[in-house]
Amino acid sequence: MDGIADMGGTGGWGPTHPPRGDEPVFQKPWQGRAFALTLLSIRVSGRNVDAFRHAQERLDRAAYLDDGYFGRWLNAAELMLTDSAILAPTAIDARARNLRGEHVAEPPISEPARPDYAPTAAGSLRSVDVPPAFAVGERVRAKDMSPPGHTRLPGYVRGHTGVVDLIQPAALLPDTNAHFLGENPQYVYSVRFDSRELWGADTEPFGVTAELYESYLEALS
Repeated sequence: MDGIADMGGTGGWGPTHPPRGDEPVFQKPWQGRAFALTLLSIRVSGRNVDAFRHAQERLDRAAYLDDGYFGRWLNAAELMLTDSAILAPTAIDARARNLRGEHVAEPPISEPARPDYAPTAAGSLRSVDVPPAFAVGERVRAKDMSPPGHTRLPGYVRGHTGVVDLIQPAALLPDTNAHFLGENPQYVYSVRFDSRELWGADTEPFGVTAELYESYLEALS
């Protein structure tokens, strides 16, 4: 789906600044706790990393941008917990209001509804019995598609042509794994695009590499 999270390649966000070598992992203590709570929420809700990314995609603009990087992690964690009925949609708001002394009735705890999901092996890499569909040096096109659910196909490369630089091991397809519709492992390709192909002839020329699953690509006719 094309949610607020698909910001790559779009303008208007200002310059990016690489992290300094002495920069702490967490700027504030609460960010480390948010990180830990998110990992715990993935486990107790029966979700996976792809489902967590899809939860971030479903946040509205305010929840994704206004609360900062780790704020959106917390918002996505809450969404995963409500998806699995571990939290009622109003539970956190009611608890926060009670902490402020408002004495609001909290919703009852319901029966969890975790997905019927178990990975076939540890990690995300898998073996497949077919050879790669594309070769290093081959020109390919990223499909111009907008899946209704989760995808790792960036909007800014869709419909554009690039060159395969590297064939990587097969990995779980996020588009199905996020929705517990099967692991569907596929080869992943490092595809190099020319900046002028992506953003027009007036763009400063440089290479842009995207990691794309096999089903995201099509051969040039």
